[in-house]
Order: sequence, then structure tokens, then C-alpha cells
Amino acid sequence: MGMDGGGGGKLPYSYASVGHSDGKLVKSFSRVEPRKFGMGLVAGFLLVTCAYFSTAKFDAIHIAMISPISKDAAGIGSLVSGGADTSKQQLDLGVQDPDALSKEGSKAEVLEKDDGDASPSGPDSGRNAPLEDTRRDETFVGDSGDAARGGASPAAANPAAVGGRDEVPAKDGDATAALLPPVSSEEAANSTQESGVLEDEELQVQDAVAKTPSKKSNVSAAAAATTTTASSNGGSPSTVHSDPAVLPAPVQQIPPTTQEVKALVADQQIPAAPVVKQADSETPAVREWKPLCDVTSNRRIDWCELDGDVRVLGANASVTLVAPPGADERTFREESWSIKPYPRKADPNAMRHIRVLTVRSVSGEPPAPACTDRHDGVPALVFSDRGYAGNYFHAYTDVILPLFLTARQYAGEVLLLVTDFQMWWLGKYLPVFKSLSNYEPIDLDHDPRVHCFSHVQVGLTNHDDFSIDPRRAPNGYSMLDFTKFMRTTYGLPRDVAWPAAANGTAGRSRPRLLLIARARTRRFVNTDEIVRGAEKVGFEVVVSEGEHEVAPFAELANSCDAIMGVHGAGLTNMVFVPGGGVVIQVVPLGGLEFVAGYFRGPSRDMGLRYLEYRITPEESTLIDQYPRDHVIFTDPEGVKKKGWESLKGAYLDKQDVRLDMKRFRPTLKKAIAHLKKAKAAGGSN
Repeated sequence: MGMDGGGGGKLPYSYASVGHSDGKLVKSFSRVEPRKFGMGLVAGFLLVTCAYFSTAKFDAIHIAMISPISKDAAGIGSLVSGGADTSKQQLDLGVQDPDALSKEGSKAEVLEKDDGDASPSGPDSGRNAPLEDTRRDETFVGDSGDAARGGASPAAANPAAVGGRDEVPAKDGDATAALLPPVSSEEAANSTQESGVLEDEELQVQDAVAKTPSKKSNVSAAAAATTTTASSNGGSPSTVHSDPAVLPAPVQQIPPTTQEVKALVADQQIPAAPVVKQADSETPAVREWKPLCDVTSNRRIDWCELDGDVRVLGANASVTLVAPPGADERTFREESWSIKPYPRKADPNAMRHIRVLTVRSVSGEPPAPACTDRHDGVPALVFSDRGYAGNYFHAYTDVILPLFLTARQYAGEVLLLVTDFQMWWLGKYLPVFKSLSNYEPIDLDHDPRVHCFSHVQVGLTNHDDFSIDPRRAPNGYSMLDFTKFMRTTYGLPRDVAWPAAANGTAGRSRPRLLLIARARTRRFVNTDEIVRGAEKVGFEVVVSEGEHEVAPFAELANSCDAIMGVHGAGLTNMVFVPGGGVVIQVVPLGGLEFVAGYFRGPSRDMGLRYLEYRITPEESTLIDQYPRDHVIFTDPEGVKKKGWESLKGAYLDKQDVRLDMKRFRPTLKKAIAHLKKAKAAGGSN
């Protein structure tokens, strides 16, 4: 049942399944001469062997590597790498996760929108260059759109594997940018591990030669920055620069497709090219000069702000800014200003006793005075405590409130330089100064030293009478912040009006009313009647004329839930009344509603309920001095037009108040109703 030992014998006829026609074929085959059969077998073996080796490594790409690259070689290499590399990657690298590939593909689409066509060496690179010149670009791989149309396999568009992580791509869309991988003997020895079809590659090459256009590609800054230069004799391998954008080409790996390499670049965040930022090479923006002082924007005060080398010499009332080295016309100018640092600049009567300070900037002669005391890191505020500051209301609205607004932001690290220094006045409000500054105030007018600072403000920040605009205030300060500061400064316990037990009102069944009894002008002439009327509606009444010392009266005001008085400085003590309390202002005769605004708006900003009562001529003692048809009663606007002194003499200095309690009682009832409502709300909470 097999061939006989001669090796050329006839085949037996014992196959039962063979039909008649098959029997003839076997007979004819058996009649073939042994010599012819052997020659045919050898020829067939040779054909198979040639086909096998030609598809493994000795393909068109590596044949091109051992000869100068012709005009169309770049196009051929690009096409073959786009169509045949996929099958090689299937064998060498294995199939990766399809989801990962879809993510890589989306990254490639993003990069394609950002990148243009790029050719490392211009439009002729890869055409006339010898082998050694092309090796410097061997780490880059490009796909040609024409190659894809020429028969590239679907795997090229959707790669099954991602190449080595060290490879950097060239741009898409340029056939001349496709560069060829190096040939190594080890690759040839291991060629049996790769697969491909010679016929498909030949078709791709022929199609690419016919279709690849001769187009001019743009020079890529990224490729130019990352390519390396071969040695002059062409024998040394390509070198790798220290630039992190330049990565060595792996010897044993198949170059990845363009989409894969783009995705790889996106992952590694390798810069395409060194980006030169103009801002980095330039010096920081120079601060242009602005005038030292502002005498137009604020209707109440002129003020100055100096930054740099600032020297203050009180003996000659000067504040000097010294030019820094290298200053030019754009960054420094010599100026001189005459400033009175008090917020009543439109009132000659208030300003006539304010000392004039010279605020200047100098860069040459005469030289600035030399420093005797340096205050590094501590700014200075220069202001006057004269003017109307002797009046209790003006002490707050002209000095104390602006000082809080300007100095509070420094948390004590600020030095107060006081011109027109009044020791009695400073002593009266000393707790305020100690709360705002960690340093003793300096009597600037009698100080011979030269104090040096890096920042000085001449004149205090001031918004309006007894008011703060939070939109313009440092740190958004408000009148609520100011009243809290004043209560803290004098150690007052109550932040909320009756009936909060925690605030010292426990056991009190009635809210307390503070009735301010003025001693000289605008007095209540029927004080006892007012007290009885207030007690009838539910108040506990306390009557006080006020004292020179602030602290005792502040404690009294803080113990009350409402404060009442005729328009005057005594109502300033509402800053100590707990939040939620009541302010009742009695406005005298004479069209004084405009001066009532000094307390109307501020009391609301302090979180207090404001009530205003305007008296009739019968409630004024002026009715005892003038006939009913006098201009005092009939034409108060005419009196006002004659000036402040006329108005003050007629309505402020000569007028007292006799309240009609029947008419005034509804105002008291509103006050008590507000406090009771607050009590009910507090109890529900």
C-alpha cells in the first residue's frame, strides 16, 4: 500500500473510492517519467521559496534603502508604509484595545486641526538626498492621502496597534515627508516573523508612482527643531539632541501610522517647537507717572499718595518723594503741591487754621533731607485735627470716621503723623488712636526728625458727612463696621437692642430711651412732660446732658435701646446704640431738613430705625420772640439765602423746643412698636 523502494514505481490501483475519471488521471500521472517529475518538483520549490523571501524583507521599501532615493521614492515609501505596515504591526506588536484606539484616533483629529502640512527640509527633501541625508529624519513617519486612495488596507485608517512611545511624527498630507526605517541585519535574520503580500505592495507602488502629485510642502518648525544632522562623511548614525522634543528611533519596532503618532504626541505633551514668548524677553511693564495729589475728584478734601523713597520733615512741613535711580520723564516728574489735610476744603472758616504742607517730588537739586528714622514696611498717614474737630459731631465726621476708613486696613501697622496737634483733643479720643495704630501718634509740627517711608498718604479718605460708601471703601467697609469698631474700642457689651438677655437687658421689662438734654441751645423746655409721655407708652427714660469724657457717655448710650434729641452733636452718640435700636431726631423750625440729613442716612446705615419729628411754629420758642407774621416764620428760605451765619443765628442759636406731647405721642408709639416687634422676632428665634 505505498510506493515501492525504487522511488519511481507505479501507483497501485487499490483505491476503492476513486471513480473512472479519477482512475484515468492516476494512470496518466503514473506514466510521468521520474526525471521530469523531479525537475518539476524542484522548480516548484524554487518558485515558492522566491515568493516567500520576497514578501518578508526584500520588498520595495528596503530595496530603496540601499540605493539613492529617486524622484518618486518618497512617495513609494509613504504609500507602502501606509498600506503594508499595518499587517507587520499585527504580527510584531499584537492587537491593542479597540477602545484605546478610538481614543487615540480622536486625539489625532484634534491635532490635525491644529497642525498644517510639514516637511522637515522643504519641498525637495527626500527626492535628491542620499541615504545618509535621509537618516536624520528616520524617526518621522508620514501618511499620504493619495496612498490611501491607491489601495491602502482599512487597517491603515484604523490601526490595530500603537507604535513605540519614543517616536515623533511628521505632519499629514505631504508625501515627501514620509521617511524610511533603517535596515539592520537582525531584521533580515528575523524576517520570517513578518507577513505581507508582494502583489498588493507592487500594485500600491505602481499606483503611487502614477498618482503621487509633485506638490510643494510647507516647512514645519517642529520638524526643523527636532531633526538631527548626520556626520559629513555619512558613516555615523543620526545623533540625538538634548532637546526633549527629539527622541531616538527604535531599531526593532515598526514605525506607527500618522494618527497613532499624533495621538502619542498629544499624550506626551511634547512641544512642537520652541515657543518664544515676547513677554518673557521684555522687562516688566513700567509704571507710568501719575500726579502726586488729587485736588479735583473729592469735593471735601485734597489728598496725596506717594510710593517709593518718601521723606517727611515736620519742621518745614514737607513731604518729599525722591526719584529712583534711572528714572526718566515717563516714570518720574518733579512736582510741588500745597495741601491742607482736612476735609472741609470748601469752608474757608474751617480751613483758615489748617497748616499748609508742601508735597513734592525731586530728582536733583536741592537735595532731599537725609533720613534719620526709617520705618520699613510701615506706611504713614498725615492729617490735621484742627478745623471744626472741637465739635463732637465734627470730631467724628471730619477725623475719626475718615481715620477708621483709611487706617483700619493696615491692622495697626501704620504710623499717624498729626499736624496742628492738639493734646487735649488727642487725649479725649485716645482709645480710638490706640485701636487703629500700634504706635504713638507723632506731633509733626514739633518733630525735627526726618521720617522715611515707602508709602505715605497725605489727607484721609473721606466719602461724605458721617458716612461710608462701601463700594469705594477699602475692604468694603460700611457704617456697620464702624459702629462695631467703636463698640469694641470702648469695650461695650451690647450689639443688639432690647430684649436680648445675653446683652445685659435680662430682667428689664421695658426698653430704655436716652433723652439728650442740651445745656445751652435747642433745649427741651418741657423735659419732665416728655419723660412722662414716654413712660406712658412703655419706655424707661434716662435723661443726660452728656459729658466731656467719651467713655462714660458711650456706656450709657449702649445701655439704651433708643436715643432722642433735637438736631445737634449729641445725636452722634447713636454710634454706641445697639443694632436694631431707634433714633428720634427732632428738627427745629427754619427749614433745617437739610441738616437733619447728617443723621438721617447714617442712622439707617448703622442698622437703626430712624424717626423724624418736625416741630410747628407753636412748638418753637421763637414764637415768644417774634410776631407770627415775621420773616422768621414766613420766609425761612430768605433767611437762609443770607448765609450760614444768618441761618445759624436765627434758628440754631436762639431757638429752644417745647414739644406738643399730643402731637408727638404717635412718634413715641412707632418707636416702642418697632422694639416690641424686634422682641417678638428675637423670641421666635
